[in-house]
Amino acid sequence: MIKLSKMTDYGVVIMSEMARIEGRVMTAPDLSLHTGLTVPTAAKILRILSKSNLLTSIRGAHGGYRLDRKPTEISIAEIVRVLEGPVAVTSCVDTSHDDCSVEECCPMRGGWEKINRAINTAMEEVTLADMCQGSSAPLPRLNKTAASGLPSLNVTE
Repeated sequence: MIKLSKMTDYGVVIMSEMARIEGRVMTAPDLSLHTGLTVPTAAKILRILSKSNLLTSIRGAHGGYRLDRKPTEISIAEIVRVLEGPVAVTSCVDTSHDDCSVEECCPMRGGWEKINRAINTAMEEVTLADMCQGSSAPLPRLNKTAASGLPSLNVTE
């Protein structure tokens, strides 16, 4: 099974939430409320993404993170590469840094490269804007609870 890590999945979720309103500055707690991720998880992913050319970190009282480019200009492949590294389905594809002990005599040598290219091309062609289209997930709403006066998270439908 080819499967991306949870961190990469969550990274796309965070980037998609940020893309919903262009130019919006969000903090890890903001994203936690909107995505259901924990604040430490959101903060960790934001730190990683801000080291790339995907997010800008803004300091100060009204600081947070903002997308560096429009959602139509950010491919899913870029997000995956920042969080996972190069996509390589086997250890013998060009982008892999792993060594294969039977590479010299393998009958599949070079064959996996076609599949790897197809996967990378597909992720390059899907933008962050594409991922946001048709997203009808309900937004969390912050309500005060009567008993404690503390905020609680409710999902509206």
